[in-house]
Amino acid sequence: MSIAKKLASQTAIYGVSSIVGRVVNYLLVPLYTAHFVAAEFGIVTGLYAYVSFLNVVFTYGLETTFFRFANRPGEDRQALYNRTLSLLLLSSAGLTALLMLLARPLLGLLGLPPGHNEYAIWIALILGLDAVAALPFARLRLENKARKFASIRLTNIALNVGLNLFFIVLCPAVAHSAPGSVLAGLRPLVMATYNPSLGVGYVFLSNLAASAFTLLLLARELLDFRFRWPDLTFLRPLLAYALPLMLMGLAGMVNETLDRILLPAWLPQGFYPGLSRLAAVGVYGACYKLSIFMSLIIQAFRYAAEPFFFAQSTEKNSPATFALVLKWFTLCCAFIFVGISLNLSWIGPLFLRRPEYLTGLRVVPILLLANLFLGVYYNLSVWFKLTDKTYFGTYIGAAGAVLTIALNFLLIPVLGYLGSAWATLACYFLMAALCWWLGERHFPVPYPVGRLLGWLLGAVALVVLGQAAEQQLAHGVGYALGLALPLFFVAAVYGVEARRGLRRG
Repeated sequence: MSIAKKLASQTAIYGVSSIVGRVVNYLLVPLYTAHFVAAEFGIVTGLYAYVSFLNVVFTYGLETTFFRFANRPGEDRQALYNRTLSLLLLSSAGLTALLMLLARPLLGLLGLPPGHNEYAIWIALILGLDAVAALPFARLRLENKARKFASIRLTNIALNVGLNLFFIVLCPAVAHSAPGSVLAGLRPLVMATYNPSLGVGYVFLSNLAASAFTLLLLARELLDFRFRWPDLTFLRPLLAYALPLMLMGLAGMVNETLDRILLPAWLPQGFYPGLSRLAAVGVYGACYKLSIFMSLIIQAFRYAAEPFFFAQSTEKNSPATFALVLKWFTLCCAFIFVGISLNLSWIGPLFLRRPEYLTGLRVVPILLLANLFLGVYYNLSVWFKLTDKTYFGTYIGAAGAVLTIALNFLLIPVLGYLGSAWATLACYFLMAALCWWLGERHFPVPYPVGRLLGWLLGAVALVVLGQAAEQQLAHGVGYALGLALPLFFVAAVYGVEARRGLRRG
C-alpha cells in the first residue's frame, strides 16, 4: 500500500492544479451561460474543439517521449531537455505563424460567423505558448516538483478567471452604470481597455494573457535551457517513439471532441425547436462540462501516474502494483459517476444559468461513464508505453475514432446530441476493452476485471433506479435520495473490499 499511497499523494498535489484549479475555472460556465446565449457559447465550444486537435499536433507526443528517454540508464537529462525543447520551439513557431496567416480562411472553413479574424490569431498564439510551456512542465513532473507545478498552474487559472470576470462582468457593468454611481467613476479607465463588440472574444483573449504569463513563471526552467539544433541522430529515435503517440493523441481527440464538430454538420435543421445548430452545440458543450468532474480526476491521475509507472517498471512486483492502482482508481471514479448522476436536479441549474441549457442534462450520466472508461484505458495503456510498442496505442485510438465517426453519422440525425454522447461511451468502452485484451498477450497484469465490471454494473443500476425513483418523489425526498445512494455505494464497496483484504488489493 505504501507505493499506492505515494502515487495517491502525488495525484493529490497535481490535483490542486488540475482539479481544484480547474473547478475554479469551471465556475466560468455559469458566467458564460448567464451572459452568452447558446449560439455564442457554441462559438467557444466549436473553436476549443479544434484547439484540442491542434494541441496534439503542436506537442506531437514529446512530453511522454521526454519521460521515456529521460529514464533510460546513462541518459544526460539536461542535454535531452535542451534538444527536445529546441525542436518544440522550432515547430511551434512555424505552426503558429501558419495558423495566423490562414486565420480568415480557417474561420470560414469552420463555419463560424465572419468578422472576427482575431479569434483565430489569438487561438494560434495560445497554442504556440502552451506548446512551449509543455516541456518545462514535463520537466517539473520528472523532477517530482509537484508543488511548483501546481502553483504555476493555479496562477494561470486564477489570472484567466480574473480576466474573464473583469471583461465579461465588471466592464459591461461599468459601461452601463448610472451617472454618479460608484461604478461610473471607473468608466474612463475601463472604456480605455474594453471593446463591447468583442463579446465572446474576451474568453480567448483572457486565455492568451494567462498563457503568456505562465511562460514568465517558468523562467527558471527556461533560463537554463540552451538551444541545440536537433540533428538526425537525435531525431530518428525520438520521433519514432513520439509520432505514434501523436497519432494516438489525434485519434483520441477524434473520440473526445469530434462530436462537437460533427454535430452542427449532421444535425437536421430544426431538430430542436427554437435552437439553431450552433445553439445545439452550445447546449451540448455546456452539458458536457458537467462531466468534467470525472475528467479532472483522470487528468490529475495522469500527471502523477505517467512518471510513476515508468519509475515502477523495473520493480519485481510492478504488475501487482498496476492492478491495485486500476482497482482503486475505477472504484473512486464509479463513486463520482453515481454521485453526480443522482444529483443533477440541483447541480445542473447551479452551473447552467439559462433554461435552454438544462434541456441537455440527460447526456451527462452517459458522458460521465464514458470518461470513466477513458480513465480505465489510460491505466491499461501502461503496457505499450513500457514495452515501447506505442503503435498499439495508435491502432486502438484509430479503432475508437472509426467507431466514433460511424456512430455519430448514424445517431446524430436520429438522437441529436444524445447520439453523440452514446457514441462517446461506445468508443471509450471499446478502447478500454481492446487495450486490456492486447495487454494480456504482451504485458500480463493481474487486473481484477470481473470484480470491477461487477461494481460498474452495480453503479449503473443504482443510477438508473435512483433517477427513476426521483421522478416519482417529492423534491425534498428526491434530493435526500440523491445524497444517500452514493454513500450507500461507498459503504458497499468498503464492506466487500475490506473483507477481501485492503493490503492484498
